[in-house]
Amino acid sequence: MKYLWIALAAGGLVAGCGVENKTENPQQVAESAAPSVMLNTQVSAPVAKKVPHEMTAHGVTRNDNYYWMRDDSRTDEEILSHLEQENSYVETVLAPLKKNREALYEELVSRIEKDDSTVPVLDNGYWYYTSYSGENEYPIYLRKPSLDAEPQVLLDANRMSEGHDYFSIGSYAVSSNNKLLAYSEDTLSRRIYTVYVKSLESEEKLDDVLEGTSGSVVWANDNTHLFYVKKDPQTLLGYQVYRHKLGTSQSEDVLVYEESDPTFYTYISKSKDDSVIYIHHDNTEKTGVTLIDANNPTSQTKVFLPIEDGQEYSVAKARDGYFVLTNIGAKNFRVMKAPLDATNDVSKWQEVIAHRPDVFLQSIEVMNNHLVVKEKENGMLRLVVHNLTTNEEKVIPAQDPIYGAYFNANPEMDTNKLRIYYSSLTTPGSIIDINLDTLESEVMKQTRVSDTFDSSLYASERVMIEARDGTSVPVSLVYRKDKFKKDGTNPLYQYAYGSYGSTVDPTFRSSWLSLIDRGFVVAIAHIRGGQMLGREWYEDGKMHQKINTFTDFIDVSKGLVAKQYADKDRVFAMGGSAGGLLMGAIVNMAPELYQGVSAHVPFVDVVTTMSDASIPLTTGEYTEWGNPANKAEFDYMLSYSPYDQIEAKDYPHMLVTTGLHDSQVQYFEPMKWVAKLREYKTDENLLLFKTDMEAGHGGASGRFKRFESTALEYVFVLHLAGVPL
Repeated sequence: MKYLWIALAAGGLVAGCGVENKTENPQQVAESAAPSVMLNTQVSAPVAKKVPHEMTAHGVTRNDNYYWMRDDSRTDEEILSHLEQENSYVETVLAPLKKNREALYEELVSRIEKDDSTVPVLDNGYWYYTSYSGENEYPIYLRKPSLDAEPQVLLDANRMSEGHDYFSIGSYAVSSNNKLLAYSEDTLSRRIYTVYVKSLESEEKLDDVLEGTSGSVVWANDNTHLFYVKKDPQTLLGYQVYRHKLGTSQSEDVLVYEESDPTFYTYISKSKDDSVIYIHHDNTEKTGVTLIDANNPTSQTKVFLPIEDGQEYSVAKARDGYFVLTNIGAKNFRVMKAPLDATNDVSKWQEVIAHRPDVFLQSIEVMNNHLVVKEKENGMLRLVVHNLTTNEEKVIPAQDPIYGAYFNANPEMDTNKLRIYYSSLTTPGSIIDINLDTLESEVMKQTRVSDTFDSSLYASERVMIEARDGTSVPVSLVYRKDKFKKDGTNPLYQYAYGSYGSTVDPTFRSSWLSLIDRGFVVAIAHIRGGQMLGREWYEDGKMHQKINTFTDFIDVSKGLVAKQYADKDRVFAMGGSAGGLLMGAIVNMAPELYQGVSAHVPFVDVVTTMSDASIPLTTGEYTEWGNPANKAEFDYMLSYSPYDQIEAKDYPHMLVTTGLHDSQVQYFEPMKWVAKLREYKTDENLLLFKTDMEAGHGGASGRFKRFESTALEYVFVLHLAGVPL
């Protein structure tokens, strides 16, 4: 559901994982490489008991035989035993591929630079960076007063993770006087963090411990007060902002703001000039900001602009006002300037960048003399520099026609340099510093893939596929030049997300090389529900238009086959979280198109989950999917809910994964879905269900361990595709 599940990957190809295919004709590969290894499919899959559970709403009664699988405490022995049986079934079925799976894992992790560090960032007199070494799973957080000075260790996540099956540092913040460090950690993977404070002079922990938080912490400038967001322990929604005074008990903390509308998410941050603390109010259809004076933390809060239906804005403070990225009078957003003393009076705002119907303004970065805007036209990205002194506009040049670029660690206001993260489907992630006056750029670091990686061997392109209603859907493709022929013989791996307006940009994922180097075409379908083509693209894929998300994906698969980018008999689909909902929908609507489908932490029991406000994050989703208390929204969700639309028919080969402690999509959704699919499906295809008993929504913690799930998926896909490992 909310908070994207994103398959992150880094690294390069290693020799020795299987035999590289030298055959020129991919069709010969398909014919000669039919799976030579027989899986242990004679073993019986786990069969779940059925316990009828009726639910009635709006005159419709649904019987859920697997409702019993929900256990919020995650202690029910029968449920845990069933999950372990499913895990054992996966291992038994795939046992003949164990060596291939291990080799794939080694190949994937070989692309990770074992001794690595980030590019240092200057903030308030210190250079901050993180470092990895050897086989360590976690980073060490460091700082130093000058680039040639000895570093001070702020946090060593490797030492801190000892004794924990899962470990994650949510965030950390250094006080204004550089003497104190506040940081948060999660040891369960439910995204509920505990905040600790330590002295950076004595290295000793203070007695201050703040439990049940969202993980973010912001210091006031008095070095005595800090702010944090507390989560509801049942719904896991961050809804209360507290002010804590060092040396006092958490029970004495002052409630600064409480969100009474359960459809909102609440989070905090600080302005770049450190003068203002922001409380952000985020609903999928309206947003707002509340201000706290960082120099006077006990003063009253101030509403930046009252929240109104359909009105969205975000703010960035400058010396003489606030730059506001907003959709007020601008469907695809415009940039305004609000005076410091009249933020709540739109009539006094000045327009800086006008609304253009065909250009979507995605985000902004503000320095004293420059405003940089990330915008898209027809789905093509550009970064535009606006000189606030001369009023000149310049477009930052890019080396690739399709790419992703993100503002990266720009804490200083008084600078003419912009740091971005840049990547394309053929260009590994790069940290680039750009002179905003001259547009001269310097690559500070590019992610290492391998000693033999050569980006010139790969090609990417953008194609448009016509959907059934005549809409053109953009698709980003990447393949290896010497292994691709546009003759309909290459296997296809198609990925999409398609919800919350989240745009999946065409960026480099080293893990995909394990497929691309073996002849796959990898496609990102920029379907409706994202914002690749602007705000309307999102609105046409949510609520009562959600079906467009699913039909777009299906039509892209058909279109790529028709355009001979893909072998019709070797089309594979992957999605996670809300993208897992997408997978559940397409296997119900067009199962014949896909040889295999990977659904990770899938949101598949839409109606039941959205009908239960006690399930974490449900109420915050009403404006994305609908509220089942309303009959029209109930009926529409029911019409596509993957769990409710399972039928007695053939389904593709399927791999489903989840985490027992998932806080975004509860484990019992995919667990129930798999049980019901086993009951109904009429085929003999694989249905594998793997639960990480230690992890949550984002999978395993640690930079190496997380690739175990990727290796599992890829051995599943490659085996079915008949591609040598």
